[in-house]
Amino acid sequence: MSEHIVSSYEGQLKTLHSTVLKMGALCENQFSNSIIALVKKDEELVDKVIGKDERIDELEKKIDDQVVNLITLRQPMAIDLRETVSAMRIAAELERIGDLAKNIAKRVKHVKVDLNNGNFSLIKSASDLVQGNLKKTLDSYSKNDEKLALSVWSSDKEVDVIINKLLEDLLNHMKNEKKNIESLTHLLFIAKNIERIGDHSTNICEYVHFLIKGEDIKGDRPKG
Repeated sequence: MSEHIVSSYEGQLKTLHSTVLKMGALCENQFSNSIIALVKKDEELVDKVIGKDERIDELEKKIDDQVVNLITLRQPMAIDLRETVSAMRIAAELERIGDLAKNIAKRVKHVKVDLNNGNFSLIKSASDLVQGNLKKTLDSYSKNDEKLALSVWSSDKEVDVIINKLLEDLLNHMKNEKKNIESLTHLLFIAKNIERIGDHSTNICEYVHFLIKGEDIKGDRPKG
């Protein structure tokens, strides 16, 4: 293989990696904005989050096309094949995170309770934890950092614990605040969406580990 072809191929791999990170940054921003919109009841921000979801789908399609081009035209070696396949899998997880962020935003208009009330502080705590994990997840991919990926994967239990407490609190509120039943029902779905974003983040960490080590993480994911 000529030096020119090798250089071109490496350039395409870097472009693929860059596109995944661009998609990840957009998903991270979408999730953050959906929570800000929820807490501040910012309907203009809600519309912005919903409107940007199409861009996430476009980036996933772009990544798929880049992967197909690399595999069919370049016939990558094993390590490069891991890079391409992992990128496609990570993009699929990011697309689901984008969808979940949009779903949170869509429910904002139906939540009438004041989330700055201390009774609902766990929603912010849960979203802060998951947002932090998502950022670490993307950093682990950006830096090829296996230890960082494992740290997020291992912390999934913490997310489960806080989400379970949040769900318990919301159900108790539903028993005692019949007039807010619609808002609280939407908050239940939002809590589950936050939890699922955490799950997709840990899925990405598993792909990062596979990309770096060439094998799956041993053992079961810690659950709370």
